[in-house]
Amino acid sequence: MTAESLIELTGITKTYGRGQAAFQALKGIDLAIEAGEFVAIMGPSGSGKSTAMNILGCLDTPSSGSYAFSGVPVGQLSRNQQTLLRRHFIGFVFQGFNLLARTSALENVELPLIYRREGAARRRAAARAALAQVGLAGWEHHSPSELSGGQQQRVAIARAIVTRPSLLLADEPTGNLDTRTSEEIMDLLGAFNRERGLTVLMVTHEPDIAAHAQRVIRFIDGRVASDRRNGEGA
Repeated sequence: MTAESLIELTGITKTYGRGQAAFQALKGIDLAIEAGEFVAIMGPSGSGKSTAMNILGCLDTPSSGSYAFSGVPVGQLSRNQQTLLRRHFIGFVFQGFNLLARTSALENVELPLIYRREGAARRRAAARAALAQVGLAGWEHHSPSELSGGQQQRVAIARAIVTRPSLLLADEPTGNLDTRTSEEIMDLLGAFNRERGLTVLMVTHEPDIAAHAQRVIRFIDGRVASDRRNGEGA
């Protein structure tokens, strides 16, 4: 691992089930991502990209191989330590927004800070600032049902960045959005990457969305099929 590497996967495999029902989702993934990169992961359904994302987010564990986050061997951490790593250093954005329906935008963004036991005044101020950073100042007290899809995804991004994570994992972040709104969301993620140095790792099926990343990694049948900088030949 280089000094700049935030993530390194070495020989990562993941098998679900046993015996004849066993399915190997990942078949020996070697992958390094440096701090400050914007990376898109592409591949057909069943290629292993979502499984890899779940392992990176400490939502799942590999069957074999090693995962290091900022030089820390994640597999050697206890479950509670992995929860703390996820809570303090990783933000998540999902295709379905995953907002709490009966709470305001502000309360949704506050949620990760509640888990971190931040005081009410401090977390409210941080949530307001995060909403302003995604262009939603003045929308703090609207519920998700009062927001467009693009606004809901902005709330989800604010929730992901309110803890100032080192890594943002985005799983099909534009999958439920129209073309114009998708471009706006990608511009927002790109700005956080450029201006804050936030490392962004995004799963997408869409080449035009992947074009916003600096680097595109393609998964096929549980393996890395290609890894190139955007603008290079296939």
